[in-house]
Amino acid sequence: MTDDLTVDHLVPAAIALAAGLAGAFLLRMALRWLAGHADRTRWGGDDVIVAALRTVVPWAAVSAGVAGAAAALPLKRAVQHGTNQVLTVLLIFVATVTAARVIAGLVRTVTTSRSGVAGSATIFVNITRILVLAIGFLVMLQTLGISIAPLLTALGVGGLAVALALQDTLANLFAGIHILASKTVQPGDYIQLSSGEDGYVEDINWRQTTVRDLSNNLVVIPNGKLAQSNMTNFMRPEQQLTIMVQAGVSYDSDLEHVERVTTEVVAEVMTEIAGAVPEHEPAVRFHTFGDSRIGFTVILGVGEFSDQYRIKHEFIKRLHRRYREEGIRIPAPARTVALQQGAVVFPQQRAGEDAVPFA
Repeated sequence: MTDDLTVDHLVPAAIALAAGLAGAFLLRMALRWLAGHADRTRWGGDDVIVAALRTVVPWAAVSAGVAGAAAALPLKRAVQHGTNQVLTVLLIFVATVTAARVIAGLVRTVTTSRSGVAGSATIFVNITRILVLAIGFLVMLQTLGISIAPLLTALGVGGLAVALALQDTLANLFAGIHILASKTVQPGDYIQLSSGEDGYVEDINWRQTTVRDLSNNLVVIPNGKLAQSNMTNFMRPEQQLTIMVQAGVSYDSDLEHVERVTTEVVAEVMTEIAGAVPEHEPAVRFHTFGDSRIGFTVILGVGEFSDQYRIKHEFIKRLHRRYREEGIRIPAPARTVALQQGAVVFPQQRAGEDAVPFA
């Protein structure tokens, strides 16, 4: 200190420190009241912003009080400068962490609202958080008087070596960014790869895409493999889709009657079964004169990919029951075997049945 410490110095310092603490308390109470109002809005971004302000604003008030107290005390110039630097670095650190939290939270809110599902594309969130923290770190170094130019040069040279060593990791990173930016796949979509993996996309992060299959198991797919594979997205361009069920009736059937009965069953299933599309127009298309039947295709509408199994199950049960009630016969496949004395017709054996030997 340059002068002796007296009451004239302590009183202003105490007042400045008390004012800072009181300001921090009052600001925190005001922000708590503001957070209650933000909870009642539909947009989630205001909750993120208010929560971040509740962290940084009180610290700023306390730092201002400490700086005022230090200015009121008869400190040496070097001590005064060091105190100001410590308080500045503390504020930059708190502001950086808060900014990273706010921006990452806003990015998460935007990606979630656009995908429309409970899940997040964490690759954008993580990249945003790292960039903000890196910028804050460089600002702190510059505040402390440390030149960041040599550091940036070293990072540039070292980054090239790291990029060569981590080619696969970087390929997965940029593949994930490309997938999300192009909106080819979004969390919540049901996809199927040419290699056989299929399921709902849970998350796309910096290295891999997590897919939950229908048996509730998680399948981890590297982003590079996902970008290079032939893929079917059953949720785009729209979630609803049509499925086809193959059937057949005997040659002595009245096809007009068959079509009318089948159409009634389709309309019944579309109306009564959860996951079906009630506005779907029933469609029956005859297409084949088979060996023992006339084949046709029934087209059903489903709300999403996983609904098709339940709808097929109910449709086949109801169609089989109606055919029995209406006397419509579904013939079993038959095989004609030529013998020396003539021809004998054998029912076609199903897999797993014992063969019937004959000479």
